[in-house]
Amino acid sequence: MKDKLTEMQYYVTQQKGTEPPFQNEYDKHFEEGIYVDIVSGKPLFHSKDKYDAGCGWPSFTRPIEAQEVTEHFDDSYGMRRVEVRSKTANSHLGHVFPDGPKDETGLRYCINSASLRFVPKAKLKEEGYEDYLKLF
Repeated sequence: MKDKLTEMQYYVTQQKGTEPPFQNEYDKHFEEGIYVDIVSGKPLFHSKDKYDAGCGWPSFTRPIEAQEVTEHFDDSYGMRRVEVRSKTANSHLGHVFPDGPKDETGLRYCINSASLRFVPKAKLKEEGYEDYLKLF
């Protein structure tokens, strides 16, 4: 696994790390497409559910496939939070908070860019994600 991921990707997904805010690949990225688990390739989030929460990390209102994102109680660093992990690869993704847009789900999935790979809408079919084209 370590040879397939960058140092930051490994730290985040396998060691429950957090990348620096505002210094990551997808915080200000708003192209149409889907975000998949960097380890398993399973779809996690859709660009239409991404918004700028101003927190420094990519934020989403919901997962694209709810069953692929699991929630776990996390009391590390003296905080009470809900960790989100990918079900298939058990990758640490980030955390979910109840301070998202109220006109949506009210949730903010605060996700580390290092746990994701972006697949642009134009490449969905080519990369085997053609079933997700219907969402655009």
